[in-house]
Amino acid sequence: MSQKEMTALSSALPIHLHWLTKPAAAAGVTWGVPWTKGELNRETLSALYLGGPDGHSRLPLQSRPAAYWPDGTVKWSFHSAVCPEGGAEGYTLERCAEPETVQYTARVSVRETEEAYLVDTGAIVCTVGIRGSGPFTQILRRTPSLAGRTDSDCRYSGDLKNMNAGAGYQDTAMGSEPQAFGLEEHANRLEEHANTIGQLVCSGSELVCLREQRDTLSGELTLRQERFTGVTRQAALEENGPLRAVIRLEGRHRSRNGAGEWLPYTLRLYFYAGLESIRMVHTFHYDGNPQEDFIKGLGIEFKVPLSGPLYNRHIRFAGSEGVFSESPKTLHTRRTKGKYAEMFAEQLEGRLLEFEPEEDVYFTGLLRDSAVWDSFRLVQDSSEHYAVHKRTGPDCVWIKGAEGRRAGGLGYIGSERGGLAAGVKDFWRKHPSGLELRGASGDEAALTVWFWSPEVPAMDLRHYDTKTHVESSYEGAEELRATPYGIANTRELTLWCTSGTPGSAELLRMQQEADNTPLLVCEPEYYHHSRAFGLWSLPDRSTPAKAYLEERLDGIISFYQAEVEQRKWYGLWDYGDFMHSYDPVRHVWNYDLGGCAWQNAELVPNMWLWVSFLRSGRADIFQMAEAMTRHTSEVDVYHFGEYAGLGSRHNVVHWGCGCKEARIAMAGLHRYYYYLTGDERIGDIMDSVKDADYTTVNLDPMRAYFPKDEFPTHARVGPDWAAFSSNWMTRWERYEETAYRDKILTGIDCIKAANLRLISGPTYGYDPKTGILSPMGDDNWGRHLAICMGGPQVWFELAMMLEDPVWEDMLAEFGVFYNLPQEEKDAYAGGAITGKLRFEHPVLSVAIAAYGAWYKNDRATADRCWSILLENPFGAVNLQEEQIPVTYMDELNEIDWMNTNEASQWSLNTIIALELISEALPEAIPERDSVKGAKE
Repeated sequence: MSQKEMTALSSALPIHLHWLTKPAAAAGVTWGVPWTKGELNRETLSALYLGGPDGHSRLPLQSRPAAYWPDGTVKWSFHSAVCPEGGAEGYTLERCAEPETVQYTARVSVRETEEAYLVDTGAIVCTVGIRGSGPFTQILRRTPSLAGRTDSDCRYSGDLKNMNAGAGYQDTAMGSEPQAFGLEEHANRLEEHANTIGQLVCSGSELVCLREQRDTLSGELTLRQERFTGVTRQAALEENGPLRAVIRLEGRHRSRNGAGEWLPYTLRLYFYAGLESIRMVHTFHYDGNPQEDFIKGLGIEFKVPLSGPLYNRHIRFAGSEGVFSESPKTLHTRRTKGKYAEMFAEQLEGRLLEFEPEEDVYFTGLLRDSAVWDSFRLVQDSSEHYAVHKRTGPDCVWIKGAEGRRAGGLGYIGSERGGLAAGVKDFWRKHPSGLELRGASGDEAALTVWFWSPEVPAMDLRHYDTKTHVESSYEGAEELRATPYGIANTRELTLWCTSGTPGSAELLRMQQEADNTPLLVCEPEYYHHSRAFGLWSLPDRSTPAKAYLEERLDGIISFYQAEVEQRKWYGLWDYGDFMHSYDPVRHVWNYDLGGCAWQNAELVPNMWLWVSFLRSGRADIFQMAEAMTRHTSEVDVYHFGEYAGLGSRHNVVHWGCGCKEARIAMAGLHRYYYYLTGDERIGDIMDSVKDADYTTVNLDPMRAYFPKDEFPTHARVGPDWAAFSSNWMTRWERYEETAYRDKILTGIDCIKAANLRLISGPTYGYDPKTGILSPMGDDNWGRHLAICMGGPQVWFELAMMLEDPVWEDMLAEFGVFYNLPQEEKDAYAGGAITGKLRFEHPVLSVAIAAYGAWYKNDRATADRCWSILLENPFGAVNLQEEQIPVTYMDELNEIDWMNTNEASQWSLNTIIALELISEALPEAIPERDSVKGAKE
């Protein structure tokens, strides 16, 4: 490492890190770190390590660059580590002069054959199929004597090491001459010799889909149900390092009779060195006909070998607080007392039981007579209810064993030598979820994680009406275009391979880990210093005025947190989104009013939540932002089909609006989550929108206002071109593809050449092949959409990358111009800008106006900004005090003037104004009693 590189690193290091939510046990973690321009060269990443709080311990890192500055230095880096049990409250990212002094206590080993990846973490050994059905052929948990050792250390290593593309595997474990055999035989032999290498905890797996087809041609509803199995077509080892390995599987669900396929899926598997857990991220895409093809059930099934007496087999479900604990053969009989009552209590704790043949003959006779419970299931059918049932066999009724409100989403089945646990993130929030255990009395059980439980009505993705309602309901286009074809949904789960039945405390710890993926984050001050994601302020309560604004910012966050719970904004297709605007007469949000129901990223609440997290470091805000990112990036976006790369504007159903626009799907909304966590699924989504501008040739965003002309399509500077530039900037910084940088520069040059630069237009003729924006006049549409859909936030960060003073001056000029009195606009533009409704909704302009005030040192513009913010209802009152109790179906609290558009924009723009023009903030802010008083 050169002296220059050492000096650059020392300016930032050490970087202090802390857990977003501290794990209670050893954890594998991957996170992102931003860097200022010129601070870190990509070659020096290997010199970084994770330092413990004691100042002496050093944990190795697996590091890689994630994004670059234009000069080639690192803008974001990703790091993976395995933090030991009882992990510290915090760590530091530091430089090691001698990297070899950082020791690896365990490593991940991945070997590839023609049929499978063989993954060895040192604690488990997994066979992952490269093609065909089922992600896992088998999972073995190493015996304690072999835990921590790699495949090369094992007596049975011939199966893992002697791989030959033509002959399959070489078996040397039998003490005989090596023999060639295929993958199926390999699985059989590995199971046969499990005692040599470890315990077989999973003997197979299957992605499951149940399709319900409906036929009403006869005048009567006819239902047909068909089972499909996921079949992997492509596999890739995305990351293969000493601490973490990532495998991506892609495929489709195939009918059991081979007659058809549907529902493409992507499944990622995450392995960390030394850990017996596997994280899984599952995405499915809808490609059916919503009028005919209904998903009745969707999930993943794991086969779990069982052995030993039925009373030493255990079933566990995490409930709202505790754990449902039972066995196929419970010790509970009408004569269970004395020592047998004590043994029953031990059975519920998962301990192995032994009976004396002579002493316990009477009681064991009772057990032989008692019922054998073969199947168990937990169904979370709403955010407010779950139930557990069990049955003895398929010809018998299901018996309810428990009922509650919100299940933890973790299930376990095992026997004397251990078993398999599965925990699902957001289990009750993304209902209807389920956990099912079948075959508990046999040699092999099935543990199924249901992302959509088959015990509830089938998934219905039809539109809410057969026509659109543009005028009455603010739906965006006369064309219906309400199709779910091409949308997606992502779920996360974690598997644990155990040596015995975990106790209740351990199971609840697993459930918490599954629901809160371990994540290290930097301090807000460091994010702010590095200018991660552009311009925003840190919380500052040093003056009464600043404290006043911080109180209101916190109040808006608190209101929406309470509203998610009060209004139950949960469910597989809804969780993460907010609603758009409110109906004070019915005391409900406009859930049934066309374009006024779900928000669908309108006016970028994603950005508001992420910036709120960055400045505060609050885990509860991170959870809100994460959920919104998962939702808007999947459900509101088309991932293939004629609308690929576009998203749906707000509507009663998320994909219902006829307006399909690039702004909903733009990378600028999702890159926060990507860079903070390294989430590969979000990376896929950002990759998929890089050429979204080509889709607008077939679906012109201005088709209702400009007839087909000499241009391939049309684009407004914002939100269309702003969204494109967001996609291109992200592609450029991640992959250093200068072609996307050049499209940005071409567009900027076209805007520079316009009569009034950024003030002109805002609609242009556009050619995706060249990136050229062709002027169509100086005043052909309103300007507010150019600056309220994330454009300024993207452009501020882009300015830091381009370092183009003319581009910066154009942004500032537009910001100053937006709120000028009309006579001053006329004087500045020479009368080219006419009409009174071209610069609407001043609160939406504050971010770019504050930038103009800051850039040009314009106090009059700064004063206008603060006047706009403080006179707005969100600046006038404390939301916690504004709420009033009303009665709808139940008692609730409401604010009858609420709308998410202004809540989002007021918050985001206030945060930016506090960074750029806080010196212009009035010292005294008059208190108002109500919004009514503020408006008067």
